[in-house]
Formats: sequence, C-alpha cells, structure tokens
Amino acid sequence: MKTYTAKPSEIEKKWLIVDAEDVVLGRLAQAVANVLRGKHKVTYTPHMDCGDNVIIINAEKVKLTGKKRSDKVYYRHTGHPGGIKSQTAGEILDGRFPERVLQKAIERMIPKGPLGRQQMRNLRVYAGTEHPHTAQNPEVLDVAGMNPKNKR
Repeated sequence: MKTYTAKPSEIEKKWLIVDAEDVVLGRLAQAVANVLRGKHKVTYTPHMDCGDNVIIINAEKVKLTGKKRSDKVYYRHTGHPGGIKSQTAGEILDGRFPERVLQKAIERMIPKGPLGRQQMRNLRVYAGTEHPHTAQNPEVLDVAGMNPKNKR
C-alpha cells in the first residue's frame, strides 16, 4: 500500500453556503473548519489546500450558549504600553462588524502558518443575508440539521 497524496491538478473545490441563523457558534465553527481544511473528503492531504470555499450568511444571528454573550471576552492590543482592549461577544455581535466573532472562532480552529492562512482565504462571512457569490452556484451545507444540538 502507498499513501495517497493529492496533486494540485487533482484537487476539486466546491462552493458551499451556510446559514448561521440560530446555530450554536462553536458547533458551526467546527463544521466549517473541517470543510475549509478538506477533512470531509477522501482525498484529504494534510500539506495541501484541498478544502472547499465556504460562504456564511446571517453571521450576526449566531447563538451563544449559557452566559457567553455577556461573559466571553475578546482581547486585542494596540501595540502601545498598556494598550490592551477588551470587548464581550455581545458587544461585538451588536456592533459594527458582527461577523468577526465567527471569523475568530473558525480561525482559531485552523492550524497556524502559511497553509492555515491560505485556507482562511477560502472563507467569506457576511452579517446579513446578501452575498455577491451567486455566480458560483453554491451548494447548501445544513449545519443546523446535522445534529439537534446545533440549533438553539
């Protein structure tokens, strides 16, 4: 037996669309991270970008379980001494860029490095229902229907 390794010419990329409305954040992020990496395919190759392109709509309507909306804190640093800033998940979801909560959750499930950055380029997240990718004819990926626990 020889281990199969996909060549760049053999990689087939599809477009998938996911509706994040009323879906639990972590469960959605895990499902999308697997699709971005290509782990759902039989031709998965760890050192190649063999994942699909994913479009996520309604990112502002994603659900967080428990008290995470008020207690989960995101930190960033300005680069200046004492410049640490913090925001709760609820503040971000109600703010100007609500899709960042979902982007960060998925980004932290993808490996760090050049390959992970390439796989993150295949992700498009939109706060509302409109997206400019209708020409790609995306197939629907129903994360809410995969498991009853995925929807709140």
